Amino acid sequence: MINRLKLLSTLFDHLVNSDTSAGRCVTCLHPSAFNGLCAPCRSDLPRNRLHCDICALPLAFSGPVRRCGECLTQPPAFTRSLIPWRYQFPVDSMIGRYKYNGQRKFARPLLSDFSDYLEHTLSDGERPELLIPAPMHWRRRWQRGFNQSQDIAEYLGRRLEIPVNSQAVQRKRQVRAQRGLNRAARLTNLNKVFEVCQAIPERVAIVDDVVTTGATTRALAGALTKAGAREIQIWALARTPG
Repeated sequence: MINRLKLLSTLFDHLVNSDTSAGRCVTCLHPSAFNGLCAPCRSDLPRNRLHCDICALPLAFSGPVRRCGECLTQPPAFTRSLIPWRYQFPVDSMIGRYKYNGQRKFARPLLSDFSDYLEHTLSDGERPELLIPAPMHWRRRWQRGFNQSQDIAEYLGRRLEIPVNSQAVQRKRQVRAQRGLNRAARLTNLNKVFEVCQAIPERVAIVDDVVTTGATTRALAGALTKAGAREIQIWALARTPG
């Protein structure tokens, strides 16, 4: 069904990118795919079905109040997280190839399904007035070639007809990469790093690719709250299990 992405060869990339392979699945090369995935591969994506209602952290059990321990003891400034998948195979590999190798074909099916999920989940009154991509320091953006959070936000903005402002929040300084840091180190790393530079509406959504410990989203939401935001949502493709 879903083959391990790291074993895919140059032939794979050629087939997916060729004019005759528009209907091929990006993970198994099946010739019949819808928006980049065949039906069996799409059904194998790790859905984030049971999760904290606030931060979308995957939970091991269900109850009358679905809150993780951290959201119960230290509620964040944001009110809701819409994150459809767990950061597990093959979603982690698909995002990795998109994020670190610039291979957007692996993000295409996730973005398409994510926008459908948002359209069916949000009522008109719950839609944010503005999408704010998680900002990236200019040096890191120059190294990577693009900001994947801005890429995702602009796609969703076009599909859902919601404006995007990638200049509303800036990183004041470059910090160590969050990848590999524990939660305490991530929070220290992001201390006073975000600055809101423009006026923002009361209802906004922060857009990112993956939420891990939630340190980045907490820091961003805190800065936006101080700037006048009253209802903040988190939109991301995937959430790490813990």
